[in-house]
Amino acid sequence: MAEISANKVGKCMSDVNKVESGEKRSLEWKSFLFITVVLFPILSVAFVGGYGFIVWMLQMFVFGPPGLHGGF
Repeated sequence: MAEISANKVGKCMSDVNKVESGEKRSLEWKSFLFITVVLFPILSVAFVGGYGFIVWMLQMFVFGPPGLHGGF
């Protein structure tokens, strides 16, 4: 009896895994598209803009503009 119920559970679980794998595949594609289309471009602009802002502030208050100062 225990073997029969284990087989039934096994078959039910395999059916559930098939359904979940389809849902999982869909979720993975949606996650991949979100990361590549939305998240990475936003992070790229934020990092480049942040770096530019830091360089600009350093030139304004610490190092001054690049180039020769008072030279020929």
